[in-house]
Amino acid sequence: MRKDFLVFGNPLIEQPEIDEVVDCLKSGWLGTGPKVKKFEEDFGAYKGTGFAVALNSCTAALHLAMKVVGIKRGDEVLVPTMTFAATANAVIHAGGIPIFVDCDQNTMNIDPREIVKKITSKTKAIIPVHFAGRPCDMDAIMAIARKYDLKVIEDCAHAIEAEYKGKKVGTFGDIGCFSFYVTKNIVTGEGGMAITNNEEYADKIKILALHGMSKDAWKRFSDEGYKHYQVVEAGFKYNMMDLQAAIGIHQLKRIGGYWKRREEIWNRYNDAFKNLPVFLPAPVELNTRHAYHLYTLLIDLDHAKITRDKFLDEMTKKNIGVGVHYIALHLHPFYRKEFGYKKGDFPNAEWISERIVSIPLSPKLSDKDVDDVIEAVKTILI
Repeated sequence: MRKDFLVFGNPLIEQPEIDEVVDCLKSGWLGTGPKVKKFEEDFGAYKGTGFAVALNSCTAALHLAMKVVGIKRGDEVLVPTMTFAATANAVIHAGGIPIFVDCDQNTMNIDPREIVKKITSKTKAIIPVHFAGRPCDMDAIMAIARKYDLKVIEDCAHAIEAEYKGKKVGTFGDIGCFSFYVTKNIVTGEGGMAITNNEEYADKIKILALHGMSKDAWKRFSDEGYKHYQVVEAGFKYNMMDLQAAIGIHQLKRIGGYWKRREEIWNRYNDAFKNLPVFLPAPVELNTRHAYHLYTLLIDLDHAKITRDKFLDEMTKKNIGVGVHYIALHLHPFYRKEFGYKKGDFPNAEWISERIVSIPLSPKLSDKDVDDVIEAVKTILI
């Protein structure tokens, strides 16, 4: 058994990020400034989109996306129940009602067939979540959106590198939202990005992200000279700092190499676990690119001699960090109380929720780290 604890999602931080952060500290410009602007430009170029707005989280991006596409009190927004709370909470904070939708048991992504069943006269938008880095069936989702005149906000928190039929996720819908949280594929500690080809949406997001002050108000303290600003909306405090962008600028440059390393680890896991009492992640669909954000095992409760929660405990005892992504949202107390959901409403998501566990998948993992994870899983399950 390894002696030190292997942290789940431990990011790989290299010298260029450190140097850029030091440069930021020495410059005296720590808040939103030129490094944020560069990160936005670089990320927009990477995604091939017209506009990119850096924010302090993907949650902020989702919330502002709801606001700028016009979600208001009483509007319904279709959300997969198999996702993190931020996806649904963004709808609630905008005044809308999250309507949960079951997932496909194999891909764990929102099921387009179930989407159609949930559409009413109050439905205004869909939030497809590219779960674990696997792109959703965007052809089917966009066809539904066109038929029913619905906005599409893509939750790409897991899926920076993902592609569907040669097109990058986040560029299908009206707005794409990304996360740079410490466990994500590239990191800024905390951070997010909203991308769009709609200039009006981008401008509104920029304004709402910084107290509702007129666009580019951050420049009021620059060497261009003080500029008066106007408050044009009741905005929020969602802007990214240069300190964060200093990390992201260099993380983005290595995104391809990081993806390749995670793919290598993913393939090692698939080979190592194929004969164990677990269900492996579904194969990557043709004409898609998986972002390899989460490697999720599903404990085969009919054949394994252990429950999922006991497996988690045993992995921790062996100094291997693990996670659960996720317990379906409709099973949590708040959503049950607030919206009347109950166990049995979404059988596929519930089946997954009882079995799922995420094991370490990070470019920082050494071959020895991967060996330790594999040994721990095998020892517990065999």
